[in-house]
Amino acid sequence: MVQALFGSTPIQAQSGDRLVSKVVGAAIAALFKRSDKVEANVRAEPVAKLLQGSVDGFDFIGNGMLMYNGLRIAVMELYLQAVSIDFSAIFAGQVKLRQPTQAVMRVVLTEDDLTASFNTPFIVEKLQRLQYEGQPLQFNQTEMTVTPDKTLAFESHVRIGDARHLTAVDFSAEIEVENRRKIQFVNVKYGGDEDSQNLAKALIDHVNNLLDLDKFALEGTQLRVDRVRIQKDALVFYGSARIDHFPKGKKR
Repeated sequence: MVQALFGSTPIQAQSGDRLVSKVVGAAIAALFKRSDKVEANVRAEPVAKLLQGSVDGFDFIGNGMLMYNGLRIAVMELYLQAVSIDFSAIFAGQVKLRQPTQAVMRVVLTEDDLTASFNTPFIVEKLQRLQYEGQPLQFNQTEMTVTPDKTLAFESHVRIGDARHLTAVDFSAEIEVENRRKIQFVNVKYGGDEDSQNLAKALIDHVNNLLDLDKFALEGTQLRVDRVRIQKDALVFYGSARIDHFPKGKKR
């Protein structure tokens, strides 16, 4: 099979690294419903090391990525070192790791990504698990923005039970990471009247319990965040991803 692919020319003179890069990039892209741009670069020197499944490093950069659950990611970067793969699986268009590996990770979520994500059925269903004063909640027109003082602002119109009117929820908060895996809204500033603030406080407690990365990780992966930065119009996460086995993408 190897000879059929590379011919009689030594593998060093061929594009084995580009082949692996293409397969790995396609496999990662398959984990998402849509991607605007995907670039993968596998490094192996000499390239013949690939036949033994040895990779010196692997870089992946994706832009405009839409997950199957509706969550959006503006930028995802993964940087791996010394990866061991099953090279024979590459010919079937698959990525199989011989052992778990660790990747350095950078993820960017814009204001638009956050707003779109908080309005997906995936997130709305989780928000509406909150019972407030024994009543179910219905969220409408939720919006997330970055404020000039680099906090994250949340606005939504919430129907409590069968109430005819909607309660406006308005708060801003700083972002912290607890135990490298729980994203938390802290130092919260509330807007609105007393009823609005009481509802917002209940919502903060609920959301802080929801934002556990272990609940959102793809199969076979574990995400950890070391640092969060709020930039002009985006939220940037820096951390790592442990990959025990390569997740399988959904069929399109």
